[in-house]
This record gives sequence, structure tokens and C-alpha cells, in this order.
Amino acid sequence: MIAESRWAEGQRKIQLALWEAAERLLASVPLEQIEVMAPTEEGHGDFTSNLAFRLAKALSKAPVKIAAELASGLPSLGLLERVEVAGAGFINFWLNSTWLSDTVSEAVRHPDSFGESASRQERVLIEFVSANPTGPLVVVNGRAAAWGDSLARVMSAAGYDVDREFYVNDAGMQVVKLGHALAIRLEELKGAPLPEPWPEGVYPGEYVRALAQDYAERHGTWKSLGLHAQHWPDLGRWAAERLRAQQEAELLRFGVTFDRWYSEKRLRQEGKPEAVVAKLDERNQLYQAEGARWFRSTAFGDQKDYVVVKSDGGFTYIVPDAAYHADKFARGYDLLIDLLGPDHHGHLSRMRAIMAGLGYSPEKLEMLIIQMVRLLRGGQPVKMSKRGGAFVTLAELMDEVEVDAARWFFVERSSDTPMDFDLDLAEMKTQDNPVYYVQYAGARIHSILAAYASQFADDQQAFDPSLLVAPLEQALIRDVAKLPVVVARAAQQRAPQAMCRYLTEMASHFHAFYRQHRILEEAPDLRRARIELIRGVLVAIQRATAMIGVSVPQRM
Repeated sequence: MIAESRWAEGQRKIQLALWEAAERLLASVPLEQIEVMAPTEEGHGDFTSNLAFRLAKALSKAPVKIAAELASGLPSLGLLERVEVAGAGFINFWLNSTWLSDTVSEAVRHPDSFGESASRQERVLIEFVSANPTGPLVVVNGRAAAWGDSLARVMSAAGYDVDREFYVNDAGMQVVKLGHALAIRLEELKGAPLPEPWPEGVYPGEYVRALAQDYAERHGTWKSLGLHAQHWPDLGRWAAERLRAQQEAELLRFGVTFDRWYSEKRLRQEGKPEAVVAKLDERNQLYQAEGARWFRSTAFGDQKDYVVVKSDGGFTYIVPDAAYHADKFARGYDLLIDLLGPDHHGHLSRMRAIMAGLGYSPEKLEMLIIQMVRLLRGGQPVKMSKRGGAFVTLAELMDEVEVDAARWFFVERSSDTPMDFDLDLAEMKTQDNPVYYVQYAGARIHSILAAYASQFADDQQAFDPSLLVAPLEQALIRDVAKLPVVVARAAQQRAPQAMCRYLTEMASHFHAFYRQHRILEEAPDLRRARIELIRGVLVAIQRATAMIGVSVPQRM
């Protein structure tokens, strides 16, 4: 069992103290309803509470007066540095840095688990990327990969039991069209002219030409085939599997792995779409109209009903998707999180409705939108593709920019915001580059610790946190102490970008501390205190960067 963080312990004790103070004012309020929150602005303490506003009506007093009475009536808490009433009645709390300093030692003692929370016993499945296996991964897939993987890492650290899944759309006409494209490129290898015009919906990309060359080298009998329409499905399946394997290799290079690659083809072969329709029918959720079968989506809060079985007996796209999500629930997951592209804004309401129609809890399905990415160089949009296509691949981006920088840039902004990816900035080896700025803080600490180990190998001085009184020392203590609550909040809010903000602030504090204060040249007791402090800072940096898939080199 992971111990409660010092920060969370302080929050809980302040909540209890406020409850006791309210009781003294003869104001009864359930303990769990007393909010002790992180302030939204700097300078308002480590925690703030709006309890005075909640009690104003019951006590018939102005909130600012109630706040003053609550503050003066708090039981003695050795963890608090000061308490202030602010504004119209907020109560702000500053934690005592000496009390918080135990967290520094905790980080040093548990460098591989610091920042984690106790298990929540909730099984979560995060599905992300899920790019069609009909082409290479592109830059926006990279954003989905970095963001989804970081969310999985953060939620795992926060105590969730997380699995990662990639849904492979290896069924339907798109695979046949890929086979058609491959057949055209194989005929091109025979010397046949390319069709004019190019068949509608068939993939024209240069990557198909490379697939054709690969196929020709592996299958010597292809030259005797006319490569007509009857060959397209087999060719498409072969090409789709080659592209899927390529996607897996590129994602591994990007630091992303999946617990399962879930095949739509297998889903269909096992009859799961038919089972979904049968279950909806059994639950009286379908009706007949205009020669088709419709799902009563409006009965579950959606804006309109949807066709699930067309007049020709075929399924609409929503049926296999519903079968896939029903299968996720059937596997015992408590929470499903999908990361989808910007063209899926209305998908959540439809899928939640059909899950409710199948008897599952719709609120246990969440969908997050991954918005588009624009690459910039010199402030101008650029096209980097070496393949002559209309897109930039993830592989091309990784050839241009280090994986650490790419992952940081993709994660540091909210997923639902379109982003400009500044290639010039990502390639800089200066402190203007935020990932370099954070990594450089870690490298500096490694260098100091190496020098300390070399020069003071016999140092037996005990750690005395009371010596760490400088403002930047106290800021760093707070930064280390905050990590568990930052992780827990990032997981709860599905916001891994919070880790980037946390790391940037801590790196800023450390670089300023490094410039203003000596370490190895100090008296033994202060030197030892600062060494312990920066060890704790290094652990926090390493743990937080690991949660977004970024490394911390020992030298830069």
C-alpha cells in the first residue's frame, strides 16, 4: 500500500480542522462536503476553501466575517505556516515547508514509486491511435499516440489498472480498395501504364508503390496473374497486415506499446455485430421504418434515431463499433476511454445511447478528441514529406525531431485544441526549448550529485530540513511534495498536459536556485540539506517525465 502523500494528508487535515471550527460556530456541515482546493491563482496559498460562503445563509452573517471566525477557531495544526482571509470570504492556507520536507526524504527513499497513489481497483481500457491499416501513420496519429500513452501512464500512477488497445479496422471496402491500389502498382511494375483517371477512392500514395515492390520480391508468381478484382481482397489483406506491422514498429520507436491489437475482421468473424442487433431487438430497442431497422437512440437522450440494419440487410458503421464497445464492457472494464479524431464530435452521444440500449452504463464511456497538428518552420507551414504525398508521416517527423521533444510538444497542450508544432523550437538545444529546459535541470543535478559523491564520499552529516529556509528552497520542497496530487488530479481530469506545466515550473525553480545558491561549497550541514533536496527534485523530475514518456539524460 502506497502511503498517503504529505500534500494530500495536509489537505485532509485542513478539511477536518474546518469541520471542527464550523461545529464550534454551531454550523453543521458534512465533512465530505467541505471543499479544500488548490487555488486557481498564484499567491493564494497552497489550499483555499469557500466554506464561509456556504455557511452564510445558515449563520445570517457576511462570508468574510464567518471566514475570520473559522480561521481564528481552527484547532492547532503544526502543518500550517499561516492562514489568511481573502476577498469576500475565502480562507487561504499555506503549508509549513518543514512539515512538507518529509516528502523530500520519501522521494529519495522510493525513487521508483514516488508520486503514485494507492490502487483504486478500477479497470480502465484506453483505446487510441486506431489508425486505418491502409497507410502509414501521420503526424496527428503521433499526437494521439503520445497523448494516449501519457494518459495511460498518468492513470496507472494514480492507481488505476490500465490497459492500452489499438482497434485495427481490417475489414470492409477500405481493405479491398487497398488491394486495388496494390494491383495497380504491381501492374505498373510489369510496365503497364497507370490508369487515367485514377479510380475513385483508391489509394494513390507512393507508399503503395513500395508495398508493390515488397510483394513482388516475396511472391514470384504474381507476374502470371491478371490481377483483376477477384485478387483485390487477398492483396488488400496482405498489404493491410504489412502496414499494421509497420505502424507497430513506428509506435515502438515512439515509445508506445499496446496490450492488445483488436481486429475488426475477427470481431465480424465471431458474429459480434449480429449479436448486438439481436440483443437490441430482444430489448425492444429497434423498429422498422423505410425498409430499414432503426435504433431508438432518442429514448436515451440522443438527438435522432439511427439506422442499424439497412434495407439490403447490411449493417451501418455503428453496429460493429457498438459490438466492439460491448465487447470491452463484457471483458470487465469499469471505464472505457476512446481518443478520437476531430470528425467524431457527435460519436459519443450515439455510442452512449446504444450502450444504454444494450444495458451498459453509458457514463462509463468517455471520448476525448485529438485535434489536428500543423507543422511550422520559421513561423510558416511546412511540408516535409519525402514520399511525394499530401501528408507528413510520423516516421518522417521522428527522423527530423527527437522523440522526447515530439512527445513533449504533443502532450503539453490540451488534446481538443488544434496545435502548431514549431519544428525550429523542437530542434533547439537551448533553454528556449521546454523539454530541453527540463532535461537540463535533471542533467545539472546529476552532475552535482556526481561531484558530491567524488568529493565527499565519507559525508555522514544528517539531513536537517530546518536549514532550507531560502524562498527557492521552500518552493522546491513544495514542488516535490505536490507531485502525488498533480498526478492524481491529471488522471481525474484526463489531463496529462498538467505534467508538462508541473515540470516546467519545477525546472524554473531549480535553475533559479542553482544560479543563486551554492551547494558543494557550503558548510557540511547546509551542503547535506541541499544535496537531499536536489535528490528529491531529481526523483520528482524523473517520475514526472516518465509519465509523459520523456527521458532525463545524465549529461547534455
